[in-house]
Amino acid sequence: MSRSADLFAEALKCIPGGVNSPVRAFGSVGGGPRFIDSGKGARIIDADGKEYIDCVASWGPLILGHSRPEVVAAVKAAAERGASFGAPTSAETRLAKLIVDMVPSVEKVRLVNSGTEATMSAVRLARAATRRDKIIKFEGCYHGHADSFLIKAGSGALTLGQPSSPGVPASLAADTLNADYNNVDSVKKLFDALPGQIACVILEPVAANVGVILPELGFLEDLRQLTAERGALLIFDEVITGFRLAPGGAQEHFNISPDLTTLGKIIGGGLPVGAYGGRADLMDMMAPSGPVYQAGTLSGNPIAVAAGITTLEILINDSPYQRMAALADRLFDGLEKGARDNGVDIAVNKIASMGCAFFAPGPVRNYAEALKSDTKLFARFHSLMLERGVYLAPSQFEACFVGAAHTEADVDAISAAAAESLKVIKSGS
Repeated sequence: MSRSADLFAEALKCIPGGVNSPVRAFGSVGGGPRFIDSGKGARIIDADGKEYIDCVASWGPLILGHSRPEVVAAVKAAAERGASFGAPTSAETRLAKLIVDMVPSVEKVRLVNSGTEATMSAVRLARAATRRDKIIKFEGCYHGHADSFLIKAGSGALTLGQPSSPGVPASLAADTLNADYNNVDSVKKLFDALPGQIACVILEPVAANVGVILPELGFLEDLRQLTAERGALLIFDEVITGFRLAPGGAQEHFNISPDLTTLGKIIGGGLPVGAYGGRADLMDMMAPSGPVYQAGTLSGNPIAVAAGITTLEILINDSPYQRMAALADRLFDGLEKGARDNGVDIAVNKIASMGCAFFAPGPVRNYAEALKSDTKLFARFHSLMLERGVYLAPSQFEACFVGAAHTEADVDAISAAAAESLKVIKSGS
C-alpha cells in the first residue's frame, strides 16, 4: 500500500470524504488522491517520493510555479513581522494599487479571503445598487459555493454530478436564473420575462470551470450592451482569468469593461485571498463608506498580501505572457497530434496559457456540449498520465495551466506521455 493511500485512509476518519475540497478526492477518475509533499518550479513530489510535471498549479494560482524564491522570501519576511493584526497595513494599499493599475475597469478594490467571498459580495453590492433581487448566471459557470451560485454550477459540483446542492433554499434559488453560455438570446429572454427585476449578469468571461469554453465573437460585447440598456450590472468573475490571460485579465484581452470584477488565485501567489472591485461609485457603497455590509477578520492578511504583491510585480517586470502562451500552444498542439495519430476524438479549447482537452468530437461551446465528453475515457487517460509522471486535474471539467516555470522540455514530455497514453487507450490494453 502506498503512503498516499495510508494518508487518505487516515484522512477519511476525520475529514468528510478525506479531503477539504471535493474534486481532490479523485472520485471521477478512480483511485485515491496523491498526497503532495512538496513542489518546486513546475514539479511536485508526492508522499511516496514520485515526481510529476504539474499542470494544475494549485488550480491556477501558481502562475510562477511552486516555491518561487522571491515569493518565499516575501512570505517569510511578512510572517516574521506578524501573521495578522486585524488592523490596516500599508501592504494592503500597495496590493490594491497594483490591482487598480493592472485591471482596466477597477477603480477601487476590497480584499477578502476567497473567490467565493468575492463573488458573494459583488452580487450583494449589485443587488443593493440596482435595488433588484434576481441574478443571471450561466450553466456550467462556477462562482464559488455561496448558495446563490450552486444552480447548474461547474467545477466540483459538475464533476460530482451535483449541479445544484441540498441545503440551498428554494426561495433563494428562485432568484438565480440560468442562461446558456454563448447564447445572448437566452439572456434577453430572461430580461424580457422579468423587466426591472434583474440586478446583474455574472459570468466567467472564459468559462474555466467546465473545462475551458471560449466566448464566441460578439458574446461579451452583446452582454455589455444588454446589461447597460436594461439597468443591470455586468460582473466578470476573473478568479481564474485575472492576471492569466493578460496583466489585466480577460477584460484587457477582450477589451470589455464590466461594472464589477471578482479576483482571486494569482493575487495571493498561492495563499488564500480574494478581491472584488469596480467603479468607484459602486465600491463606495460598501461599509464603512456606504450602507452595504461586508467584513472579514483576515481580509488583507499580511502574509497573503506579501505573496500577492511579489507575484504581481514579477508578472509586470518579467512579462512572461507571450512565452507561456507559446508553450501552451506547443502543448495542446502536441495533444491534438497524439489524438489524431491514435484515432481518439479530442476537442481542444485553449486561450493564452490555459486550455482543456475534452474527450468528445467537439466543438465544445457550452455546458451541454461539455457534458457530451467521455468521462470514463478521461479517467483512464488521467490514470495513465499519472503513471507517466504528469499531474492533471482529476476531472474532465477543469483547466490545464501552463506557467512561467514550465519549459519546452516539460511540455514536450507531457505531449509524449499523452501520445503513449492515447496509444494504450486505443489498443484497449
